[in-house]
Amino acid sequence: MSVVEAFGNVADILAEMAPSKIVEMQSSKAMSKRVEDLASKKRAGTITNEEAIELERYLALDLLITLAKARAKRILAA
Repeated sequence: MSVVEAFGNVADILAEMAPSKIVEMQSSKAMSKRVEDLASKKRAGTITNEEAIELERYLALDLLITLAKARAKRILAA
């Protein structure tokens, strides 16, 4: 099983639990700003190893939320 498949399985569970809440999920302004700052540092080549790990974790979380939202929308449309 790949990481994306594992995330998909978790996303399915989350979407089934509360599809309307999942669809409405949004990141906080502070989190969005942090991700923007980290991405900017990565593009500039000034990101530290710790910051790169943090960015990867945020991106993994974004993938999970995106998958859950897609599945929740499909549930609500059915």
